[in-house]
Amino acid sequence: MVFILETIHSLRNDERTTQSVTLIMIGGFFMPKNKFQEVIFTIMMVFVMVYAMICYNISLNMGGMSNEVFLAAFHELIIMGPIAFILDFFLVGPIAKKKAFMIVLAISVLSIIGMCPLMSLAATLLFKDAGNQMIAVWFQTTVFNFPMAFFWQLCFAGPIVRKVFGVIFREEQKEEVAFD
Repeated sequence: MVFILETIHSLRNDERTTQSVTLIMIGGFFMPKNKFQEVIFTIMMVFVMVYAMICYNISLNMGGMSNEVFLAAFHELIIMGPIAFILDFFLVGPIAKKKAFMIVLAISVLSIIGMCPLMSLAATLLFKDAGNQMIAVWFQTTVFNFPMAFFWQLCFAGPIVRKVFGVIFREEQKEEVAFD
């Protein structure tokens, strides 16, 4: 759901003036409006997405989920988190935003399409003993990861991070609404 507030009427110097202001709220969630907010948003999204994907992959490797998976995932998060931040903030994120024309669902899908193979490659290089089967192991890892990344991002990570982000930056967002 997209809400756009377009026209605000005001009285200034005893004359009625019309000034436009555009405030975009997508699904009730605020999106980053400046570089600082983009960094915070990316850190939050990286943590939620990468931690879940690491838990998923460890459970696949162990043959199932157990409590120790949650703790073990933090060890890999230290390595994979910075990689994901760099890839998302500097490479995939800007491309996804340009290609998606700022539609949240499209940005999320394009981010998954870019981040899943790249993070699967990083995991293959760092954590899998692929040997001369590197391409095959990377492809298999990507195929296994894609459904989880897709549904986790669209159904949980994206909405949760945007909601928390909106709570954190709600006042700042209201203050930044400026008149043209």
